Parts: sequence; structure tokens; C-alpha cells
Amino acid sequence: MKKILLLSDTHGHLDSKITKYVDQADEVWHAGDIGKIEVLDGLEALKPTRAVYGNIDGNKVRLQAPEVLSFSCEGVRVLMTHIAGYPGRYTPQARTLISQYKPKLFICGHSHILKVMQDKKNGHLHMNPGAVGISGFHKIRTLLRFDLSEGKIQNLEAIELGLRGALSNAVDGAD
Repeated sequence: MKKILLLSDTHGHLDSKITKYVDQADEVWHAGDIGKIEVLDGLEALKPTRAVYGNIDGNKVRLQAPEVLSFSCEGVRVLMTHIAGYPGRYTPQARTLISQYKPKLFICGHSHILKVMQDKKNGHLHMNPGAVGISGFHKIRTLLRFDLSEGKIQNLEAIELGLRGALSNAVDGAD
């Protein structure tokens, strides 16, 4: 069994509210808009991290994180990219990727809106953890955590870290 912490849209901010949950996970997955290489390096220093780059990420982040990740973890086929849309309203690229990789778990970020929904047409669970950074148009900072075991996604939990503009103990080059 693996405990996964899923986050997105840090926009260059990593603080103790986030790292508290990183410490409890086996792996961290970041669905893009990392913002600063120090955030990715800070996560990787704490736990094994899988990340994709987002539309705001510069060359340093893009050299360490691809646009698309496809992998298996604990028997679950995972596909992750930053911009994808939602079931029934996927971007053309997301539709192509889903058709190609046939994931059981499809992850994206970008919208700053936490959303988890079953995609019955494509046979996967769609997850967007919302935004955990302190800048953007979201009101509440959110992330997801869940367990993967024997091909199953279990114990899914949405976590709220408080209001977007609230600063708290920034670390690792955060704003």
C-alpha cells in the first residue's frame, strides 16, 4: 500500500501546512504550476515526488518535470497532465492521451477547483486537487490524499488548508 499526497498549483509556494501532509505520505504527486524549482526540489528532498509541469512553469521546472506522466503504482494505471478539462469536457489533447494510455486514475490541475468524479465513459476516476498555493483565483487552498493498494484507490480525503491569501511559515524559496 502507498499513501499518496496529490497537489497542484503551488505557484512557487511551499509552507509548513503543505509539508505537514508531505511528511505523512509515501509519495507526493504534483499536477503542475509548480512555480519555482525550489518547490519541486523541496518536495523531492522530503519524499519521492512525481510531477508534471504547468503553463506557468519555466525552463528549470520543465527540465525536471515532463508535460505528461503515465505510470503504474500499486496496480493502478495513472495518467497525469496539467491542463485537461473534465469528463465530458476534456481538451483534445486529454482525449488523445486518455485513449492512448487508458488510465484507471486520470489527474490534472490548472482549474484551481478541487473536483473528483467518475468518468464512466472512459472508465477512470478523474482527480483535480484544486490549488494549494497562496496566489490565484481560488478561495480555499486544497489538496487530496489517498491510498493505492492492489489496484484500488482507497481512503480518499480532501484537505482544506485555509484561505488562499493566508501566509504561513514559507520554506524552500517560497514567496
